[in-house]
Parts: sequence; C-alpha cells; structure tokens
Amino acid sequence: MIEKQISLPLRRTSDAVKGFLEKNTPARLKNLPISAPGSDVGLALAVAALLSILVIPLPTFILDVGLSLSVTLSVLVLMVALFLSKPLDFTSFPTLLLLTTLLRLSLEVATTRLILSHGHEGTYAAGYVVAAFGGFLMGGDVVIGAILFSILLVVNFMVITKGSGRIAEVSARFSLDAMPGKQMAIDAELSSGAISDKIARQKRKDLQEESGFYGAMDGAAKFVRGDAIASLIITAINIVGGLAIGIGRHGMSVTDAAAAFTTLTIGDGLVSQIPALLVSTAAGIVVTKGGTEGAADVALVRQLGGNYKPLALASGVAMVLAIMPGLPALPFIALSGAAGFAAWWRYRTPVKSDDFEDDTISLPENNSAMELPISESLRVDLLRLELGFNLLSIASGEEARLTEQIKILRRTIASEMGFILPPVRIQDNLNLSADSYALRIREIEVGEGEVQINRLLAMNPKGGLPNLPGVETKEPAFGLPALWIDQTFRERALLEGYTVVDPASVIVTHLTEMVRENMSELLSYTETQKLLDEMPREQQKLIVDLIPSQVSISIIQRILQSLLAERISIRDLSGILEAVQEGCGQGLKSVSSLTAHVRTRLARQISAAVTTPEGYIPIITLSPDWEVEWSDHLSGAVDDAHLGLSPSRMKQLTVQLRHALSTALEQGETPVILVAAAFRRPMRLLIERIRPHTMVLSQSEISSRAKVKTIAVIQ
Repeated sequence: MIEKQISLPLRRTSDAVKGFLEKNTPARLKNLPISAPGSDVGLALAVAALLSILVIPLPTFILDVGLSLSVTLSVLVLMVALFLSKPLDFTSFPTLLLLTTLLRLSLEVATTRLILSHGHEGTYAAGYVVAAFGGFLMGGDVVIGAILFSILLVVNFMVITKGSGRIAEVSARFSLDAMPGKQMAIDAELSSGAISDKIARQKRKDLQEESGFYGAMDGAAKFVRGDAIASLIITAINIVGGLAIGIGRHGMSVTDAAAAFTTLTIGDGLVSQIPALLVSTAAGIVVTKGGTEGAADVALVRQLGGNYKPLALASGVAMVLAIMPGLPALPFIALSGAAGFAAWWRYRTPVKSDDFEDDTISLPENNSAMELPISESLRVDLLRLELGFNLLSIASGEEARLTEQIKILRRTIASEMGFILPPVRIQDNLNLSADSYALRIREIEVGEGEVQINRLLAMNPKGGLPNLPGVETKEPAFGLPALWIDQTFRERALLEGYTVVDPASVIVTHLTEMVRENMSELLSYTETQKLLDEMPREQQKLIVDLIPSQVSISIIQRILQSLLAERISIRDLSGILEAVQEGCGQGLKSVSSLTAHVRTRLARQISAAVTTPEGYIPIITLSPDWEVEWSDHLSGAVDDAHLGLSPSRMKQLTVQLRHALSTALEQGETPVILVAAAFRRPMRLLIERIRPHTMVLSQSEISSRAKVKTIAVIQ
C-alpha cells in the first residue's frame, strides 16, 4: 500500500552542496530567538547614528569606516542572496534595503560636506576610501571616472533596479490574487488529512509572509531607484558647487578646481554606486528566485547542465566561431572543449530522478519502493479513505472535488453534532481495483464501494431503476438501485425527476453515513480534551469544578461517546457538563447512570431532533402485556438492565418490530421507539440488530411540550 500525500513536494536531501548551504544560510537564523536581549535598542541606536550623520560633520577616519562598512555590507547582502534557498528565508531584506540606502545617502551627505569644505586642501580631503576610488579606479583620468560612474548609474537605474522592481510588483500582485486559492487549497488538504494541523498552520504563516514580503519588495525597489537619482543629483551638485567654491572662495584656477573637486566627487559617486549596484543585484536575485528551490549556484548548475544536448550545441557553435577569420581562436576552442566535455559527461551519466525537485509523487510498483520510517508503521489513522488508481484524479489536481466535499462534511458534522471530525487521510491502495474505494476507521474497514469516474449515478426517488440507458448498480451508502449513466444524459435525467450525483459525491455520501454510524469511535481522548479546552472562557470555571475532582476526562469521553452512538448532538457541551455535575451531586457514579441523567436534561434537544416538519413525534410503543412481561424478565439496575426473554418470545418481538418499522417507513414516517426508562437500554440493544438508525427514547427524554403521534403498538 503506497501512501499518497497530496501536494507535498519531495525534498532532495542527498546533495552535499545543498546540505552545506542549509547549515550556513540565513534559514538557520529562523530557529534563533526573534530578538536577542538589547537588539531592539541597538538597532534604534544604529538608525539614530545614521540620521545624525546628516547634520553632524564627520572626521575622515569615521567616514572611511562608514564607507568601508557600506561596501562590506553590500557584498554580504549579495552573498546571502546568492545562497538563499527560497526568498522567504530573507524576509528582513526590504528593511535591510531601506537601511543600506539610508546609510549610503547619509555617507554621501557627509562626503559632500567634506569635499566642499576641504576639497581645496588635497586628494585626501574626504578620506582615504574616496581618494582610492577617485584615483585607482579612475586611473587618474577624470573623464574615465565620469564615464565609469555614468555606466554604473545607468546599469543600476535603468536595468537592474527597474527590472527587479517590475518583478516585485508583478509578484506582489500575483501573490495577492492567488492567496484565496492557496488558502482554500491548504484547508482542503487539511480536511482531507493530507497534512497535519501543524503543517497547515506553517503553510498559512508562509503564505502570509510571502504576500507581505513581495508587497514590501515592491515598495523597497523604489528606495533603490530613488538612491540612484539622488546620487546623480548629489554628484552634479558637488561638481558645480566645488568649482564655485574653489574658484570664488579659494582663488583656484578653473583647471585646478576641476581636477581637485571633480576627482573627489567622482570618487564619492563610485564609492556609493558600487555598493548600490551590489544591493540592487541582490534584490534582483531575491525576487527572481520565486519558483526556484535551493541556492542559486546549485540551481543554475543543475538546470543549465542538466541536459547534454544544449551543451553539445553550444560546443559546436563555439567551434564554428573559433575557425572564423579575425576572431581569437584560443578562447573559443577552450570554451568549445569545456562545453563538449560537459556534454559527453552528462551523456555518460544521466541525471538521476532525485536530482530535480518535483511537486508530484510517482507511484512505485510495490510497497518496498518507498521506505517509510518505522514510526509510520505504528501510526493508526482514525479515519482513512483508500482509493483505487483511477480515482486519484478526484482527490488531487485542479478539480479536487473530493477534498472540497470532505471539507464541507467536516463543517457539517461540527455544526450538527458538536465535535470536529478528525482529518480524513486519503491514500491510494494498489490492492484495490482501479475504480474501487474503501473506508477505514482505526484501520478496520467499515465500508467499500465502486464508482465509475467518467459517469454519473442516477437514482429514482420513487424507487426502482431510472428509465435511462446505463449500467445497473446499487448506491453504496444505502443500497438503493441506481444506474451509472453517461454524462450526456445528465439534463435528461434531471428533467425526468431523477437524482443525479457525481462520483465524488457518491463517495462522500458513503463516508458521511459511515461517520454517523461510528461517531463514538472517532471521538478520542485527545479530541475530548480539545473540546474542553476550546470552551468559552466564562465556562472554564465549570470545567475546573468538575474535572478532575468529580469525574475524569475519560468519563466525559465515554458519556459523549454514548450520546454520539445514538446520534445525539453534543454541541451543547456546557449543558452536558452541567448535567454531569448535577448527576454527580445526586450520587450517580457509573457512566450509564450519568449518561441517562444527561439524556433527561437534553429532552428538549432530543425531542426537537426527532420532531417531523408537521410538528409531531411519530412513536412506536409496547402494549401493556409486553410491558408486564418485560418487567418480569428484567434483571440488574435501571441504567444497566438486561432482558431475559425466551428465544421464541424474542423472535416474535423482533418480527413485530421489524414489521412496524417497515410499515412506518412505507408511510413516509421516521418513527421513534418510546418505552419506559427501565426498558430503554434493552430495547436499544434489540433495535441495533434490526435498524440501528432508529431512536429509542424513554418517556423522560420526551419534552413535556412535544406532541406525539402513536403510529404502531407492538402487541
């Protein structure tokens, strides 16, 4: 049996490089405390220091430290972006982008102040970092430096920043538009049992973080564009202002003023644009990683070199370029050889299936193909739906109607019966025929059926088979005669008054009946604890007074199970607990006696549940002769009585009950068996063999305001 967990991607764990990256990338930081002691104060002081740079003159040494920090920090941000596994591992990037932009602008203001006030003093007026960028990178030529600065500015502003900003904008829009669908998919997976509550909470958290991240990146991209524009304006101001101050105030010649101030200004522009370019590149890498898992280098190598054919073609093109006249042959020959060797190597060693991430799970041919942890073998599913191969399409994919209907079923059960149905675990079972399914509760099969995936099930509400062409069958939940008809006959069947349902609805209807028949088994100790924990705060005092001083949680569980076994809603849990507390005060100890007392307190609820739309309760009662005979043959306490009738009399009673119930059903009635309180338990045990759905009530469980109508008396 191969378990199919819907929409859970397989994770590649054998790649040594990825293993190294997972240990050394910021993903690990997510496991650290959100804020270390004093970190919030440190960040506030750092921001205050950045703002103070705008108004306080800095000595050249401090300025050199700040510029060095800007360059180093930008390199760090770029390296982190390269080794990210996914964008959500760096959710603080928009904030960091704003802070680095503020750092660069503050340093530009500080260098501008030094250049304009001390630029006439020499090359190192604005510090050694600006002088190095202005001298070494420009090669001593102001024109070369100006051109280089302009190129960096255009590349940053027009190419990288604009592209990454557009990607962030589209990603934010698409992420917001897709959020409702993704939330519904998570809810559907949770309701179907494909994922646990913990995984569902994590997925919802990731979804919120993803939407907020791309929205923040959309706005953060504007910071980088504004930084580029500000750098251009500041550079122009420095050149014009420097020439004016040098010539007008310090009496410098035009040539000397241009050489001094322009060199420092271009150096300042380069020392700000290079970090800006690195951070912009990091932003582009982060937003373009949307659908790629793993570090960028690993993904590029895997995807570019995953197929030998492109490598072989690239090798051939490089060789053609090598033999063309006028082109240097050696570089192209070397590249052609490298690409050719890579193509040959890839051809000799094909990519293994686990070298690629895949969001789908292929079905192995036998159980040994998938190694599961030993702990999985010990796991017992409370509720499981096993599907044949042909039925998997209705449980996954874009039209997963089955999971959506199971989600509705869980809400319905919660609303009607008052407890949350455990997740329905869906898995494939290769031992089933392709069109079959099986329902299991605690690993025990409680129902099975067969559906035809490309047909519709048609039933005649009046009984008998529909007058349509199709394949005869029986509806699996109630055993009614039905037909599997072609989908083209849907409109005709509806016009003729037949009931038409799709395969997913057939399975869910069957599942619903099995759940209702076995609700008591599905209410575990853990679920009982959850029900108590989720009660309103004002009712918690009742729980504290009752549990564990008077009864244990296991006693409460057994009482609730007894009610659910007879399809009595436990939604009024506070009323049930009050009745239990009242019963304990009267000296009741056993589960059966407490349950009987609770049922009496729930008389109005029980009466309302069995009242017909016409406003009465149809009942079947015992004749006085039967009541006398029952009284003579009862043994044990009232709440635990046993009936000791002879087999012949028991058979006679069973025949009469079966006849009375059948007659009532033919008349369109859903009768209730009404007996004395002492007879209720023995009658319930008897009715379970005949028609388990029939309610058996004692006279004290009928509300005084309810109207009853006797439709049969067992003579």
